Amino acid sequence: MTQTSAATNRGKVALVTGAGSGIGRATAGKLLDSGYSVVLTGRRQAPLDALATQAQQQGKDAFAVACDVTDAASVAALFDAIRLRYGRLDVLFNNAGRNAPPVEIDQIELDDWRSVVDTNLTGVFLCTRAAFAMMKAQTPRGGRIINNGSISAHAPRPLSIAYTATKHAITGLTKSVSLDGRPYDIVCGQIDIGNAATEMAERMARGVPQANGTIAAEPLMDVEYVADAVLHMANLPLSANVQFMTIMASKMPFVGRG
Repeated sequence: MTQTSAATNRGKVALVTGAGSGIGRATAGKLLDSGYSVVLTGRRQAPLDALATQAQQQGKDAFAVACDVTDAASVAALFDAIRLRYGRLDVLFNNAGRNAPPVEIDQIELDDWRSVVDTNLTGVFLCTRAAFAMMKAQTPRGGRIINNGSISAHAPRPLSIAYTATKHAITGLTKSVSLDGRPYDIVCGQIDIGNAATEMAERMARGVPQANGTIAAEPLMDVEYVADAVLHMANLPLSANVQFMTIMASKMPFVGRG
């Protein structure tokens, strides 16, 4: 991977959604280490403040703003805060997401379906729309949007209809933003992640349903490798783009599912 010095990224601003834990927290840390000013957002203020305070004690520029990405007014307030503090945005990592209970299709509650769609799809759209407007108008113009897709954007797990449907939709959103952003130097890519070792993925090591109906434990990879991959995408010049990247535990069953 291309390494970029922290000095190169001084003055660049990145926004990470779902920054309070897991992939978002790890990625925010990598961006901060690389010299970015990082806006940390998520639903809960406390973990964001803890991460920001730790970074600030190390001389890094972290800015914690709680936001519900499913709410248009909350997203607008987030971007107003970014505009007021920094005046620009160079990178958006759309990472916030959630799943529904693993039940049969006829058992899923409509509220659970809507909650997953609101977070994984509408939330990404709202943040992308706001970032697009800022990147289009700022000087220098342009920026990069990175969407957290999933292995499920290619091959679903059993009992995951809501999550899988939204992650397939993210692929279409990524392609559309890539095209629509070209006149404004706005690039968009997607990272599809499989079995990163986070709180959300702990169940993988205990055993999860497989396509053949069995339950099997799956290998995990260090979440830091995911953060390194996102940093690589973020550090590319706007003349280059990782359109789609898949990073996964090398022995997870994705390639041979079914």
